[in-house]
Amino acid sequence: MEGTKVYNPKISNVIHNINKVMIGKEHAAVLSLVALLAKGHVLLEDVPGVGKTMLVKTLAKSLDCDFRRIQFTPDLLPSDVTGVSIYNPKTLEFEFRGGPILGNIILADEINRTSPKTQSSLLESMEEKNVTVDGRTLSLANPFFVMATQNPIEYEGTYPLPEAQLDRFILKLKMGYPTFAEELEMLERTSGDHPIETIDAVISKDELIVIQEEVKAVYIDTNVQQYIINLIASTRSNPAVYLGVSPRGSIALMKAAKAYAYIMERDYVLPDDVKYLAPFVLSHRLILHSEAKYEGMSTDDVIASIIKHTHVPIRKEFQS
Repeated sequence: MEGTKVYNPKISNVIHNINKVMIGKEHAAVLSLVALLAKGHVLLEDVPGVGKTMLVKTLAKSLDCDFRRIQFTPDLLPSDVTGVSIYNPKTLEFEFRGGPILGNIILADEINRTSPKTQSSLLESMEEKNVTVDGRTLSLANPFFVMATQNPIEYEGTYPLPEAQLDRFILKLKMGYPTFAEELEMLERTSGDHPIETIDAVISKDELIVIQEEVKAVYIDTNVQQYIINLIASTRSNPAVYLGVSPRGSIALMKAAKAYAYIMERDYVLPDDVKYLAPFVLSHRLILHSEAKYEGMSTDDVIASIIKHTHVPIRKEFQS
């Protein structure tokens, strides 16, 4: 249950900050940190008003990093994201003015309200950690982390993200509506000053970089790696699936599992870590056959079935 788990002391203060602002969203806080420590990116999808943007802003304020926000709109241009070269009549030269993508923590707000052309401007930066403008390739800041929010594609004025873009996100999360008690506490907390005004940065940029390197050292047994591969392979052979998970998905699941183990104050990955994270890592990487969709089947249903029918490696050192 939320509030009863023991977290790595190096990141527990970040979770505490988010809990002060967000009610009942500790799971989202932990998963966002999983993506951050694994050097991946997060896609938050849900209806407006459930706290997607507030989660990103709280996480950014907890980290002593350069925070940039990009508000995606239908008229946004790729140069508004990456930057543009402007002619200076005094020096008779073009000067590059970097866009908001050159920060550390990037909030890509309502990413699916802009055109696919502008969406694609994020592809290179998210995968290769650099951006090309006017023939010049610029390295992005370290650390570099994108948290994108999007409204469900059924909403008016939205453009579905292409598969190549979705595959760049290590996790896809949904916030969900609060319970009655959580919403009541939310009203009480926000009746005066907003709680986000009371939090301070608890991890510096250099500390974050060190933690990301420590995550790489988390041990993952060969049997657990094989378990990941078996799960991924099952998505490619499932009759309901038109397009299964790519090898990038295998790597993403392994990296996420190592980051989650680190957050839970372990130096090794358990099969349960993989089982817990699989729906968040894999659901946005699947495309179902139209027949399966017509029958009411969802990607979450397929992943749950695959997890249920895939043999889990059992060894003494994996037993909690």
